[in-house]
Amino acid sequence: MRLTIVGSGDAFGSGGRFNTCFLVESTKATVLIDCGATALVGLKARGIDPSRIDGVILSHLHGDHFGGVPFLLMEAQYLSRRQRPFLIAGPPGTRARLDAALEVLFPRSTGLKWRFPWEVIEIEPGRPSQVLGHSIETAEVLHLSGAPSTALRLCDGQSRLAYSGDTEWTDALLPIANGADLFIVECYSHADRITGHMTWTVLKPRLPDLGARRIIVTHMSPTMLCRLDELRAANVMVAEDGQVIDI
Repeated sequence: MRLTIVGSGDAFGSGGRFNTCFLVESTKATVLIDCGATALVGLKARGIDPSRIDGVILSHLHGDHFGGVPFLLMEAQYLSRRQRPFLIAGPPGTRARLDAALEVLFPRSTGLKWRFPWEVIEIEPGRPSQVLGHSIETAEVLHLSGAPSTALRLCDGQSRLAYSGDTEWTDALLPIANGADLFIVECYSHADRITGHMTWTVLKPRLPDLGARRIIVTHMSPTMLCRLDELRAANVMVAEDGQVIDI
């Protein structure tokens, strides 16, 4: 399994980073985990052809995590003229939110005659699922998004990739991270507690509890981006746009 970090930024592009988007390539399929509003630009900036992506797995339904899906679909319809099927998996409410986004951004697009088949599957938190040959485990986390926000764990039968999504600390992360070859965890701010987001002063003492082989921090605000040496000193990896990691 190979991970390419297309976007590691927060909702506001702090540090000039693209919104959250992770490209995962395995022997099973090529998928995006989250697809923030800048995802299509980020993919093309890295020379990644969107037409080779088989699907998208969404952690939650905020624009910096799913807002790129309408653009991905429209690019496939009109520019790359895709014919292969495309799958979108996400928490309950994904189809309704996606349809609403399509209509806001591209009016009448939900009534298009699509040149390629695409579908949405909604994954109930806590219920194991299969997505494009990968086993998926999810857990609901603490982040208000108008629908369940989830952490997720993806396995291709050999490698295990885990991701916190956006959340403040919750013990629901422990079984998701435990035994993962790589755990991607958001850490938006440096100190204190922030509703719905992780901070370094909360995360750092819990690192040994996560049980992941490697941990990489993403989705950082300026208060974290100016303290990256603290992460590295704690033997934690720092996500960077364009970074490629073999898992």
